[in-house]
Amino acid sequence: MSKLIMVLPATFWQIPIVNKIKKMGHKALLVNLYEDSPAFKVADYHEVADILDKERCLEIAKKYNVDAIISEECDIAMPTIAYVAEKMGLPSLGIRCAALYTNKFLMREFCSQHNLPHVDYKLCKTPKDVEGFFDKLKCNIIIKPLDSNSSHGVFKITAKEQIHEKFDETISFSKVEKVVLAERYIEGTEFTIDGLKTAEGHVTLAISEKRHYKHNINIANELFFSRYNDRFDYDELRRVNDAFVDYSELPYGTLTHAEYKYKDGKYYLIEIGARGGGNLISAVIVPLMSGVDNYAYLINSALGFKPDPVSISKDCRDRCCVLYFFDTPGTGGKVVKIEGENFLNENAYIIDHAFNFKVGDTIQKAVSDSARIGYYIAYEETCEDLRKLMDEINNRVKIIYEE
Repeated sequence: MSKLIMVLPATFWQIPIVNKIKKMGHKALLVNLYEDSPAFKVADYHEVADILDKERCLEIAKKYNVDAIISEECDIAMPTIAYVAEKMGLPSLGIRCAALYTNKFLMREFCSQHNLPHVDYKLCKTPKDVEGFFDKLKCNIIIKPLDSNSSHGVFKITAKEQIHEKFDETISFSKVEKVVLAERYIEGTEFTIDGLKTAEGHVTLAISEKRHYKHNINIANELFFSRYNDRFDYDELRRVNDAFVDYSELPYGTLTHAEYKYKDGKYYLIEIGARGGGNLISAVIVPLMSGVDNYAYLINSALGFKPDPVSISKDCRDRCCVLYFFDTPGTGGKVVKIEGENFLNENAYIIDHAFNFKVGDTIQKAVSDSARIGYYIAYEETCEDLRKLMDEINNRVKIIYEE
């Protein structure tokens, strides 16, 4: 029987989950603040509203008498999802988990309470609070909003005068409470880990090693996915992440996306969300790396069904995949030509790509995750072959500026 599923929000990144809903024979109601929201075009119904306005979203859910409410690739929608679901008696991650999986301070507290690796941290209301933390540690720190996304307002602090320069911008991105989270900054390799909470426990579906732009170490430009890593113990990373999710009692059917940093033999949680990874990680890369239909699991669980157990497909165990973000050549300029797009379109192992600009636009170095100029997703059956393909893309794809 066809059901009506409410989805928040309605950006480009929600189009795959809406398409999946319709492919499964259901209908989708989308809510977002802007009339020209990209995913409205594929929805059965849509309403213009602020997804942070819980009461308005509840009114819409009641108006249409929805059978389920979900979000995907979006952290900030989760408190509203939990609130509306509770009021309407629908399955969801719950208000407690919605707070835990969007509030970075609560994540640190949870790690501390359950003896999971965590860095020194402090909740700060004023620049003076940050200064005291900086003086106490006598090392570099990082400041970040309490509950923002896309690396907005995240800054590494190496000198006290930088605190006053960056504090107001950082706190402006905190939504629920106007505070800043200050943490000890640790050098080290970063990783993402995507999974699914099943009725049997959390299952890890994809892990990537991250690399970052040289001009901004807080913005990733490469996520390289593989089942194993010769330099790092992915089994230990799976154990730590599974422990967090299982201790939290996150309901089954929820997707997860976490970021960790490795230092001195330990994996330290940077943040974790009760949603799939952005930029099509959950929509494209996770099924490719695991053989698991995670979107069907999410949708069926939201409708109250208990899906079957999941397992990683044997066909995927040696496969590697990359989400690569293009870098702006030099300091930027007015684009007159993009070379190599035919190669991106025609190679069967390059399964998606996009440029967030067109010829004639002026581009510059990315200042946040959402300001990156474009990406591609590619895979091969071995990591060696994937690296060769990446080298070929790098040699063929060029952005040419006006002289």
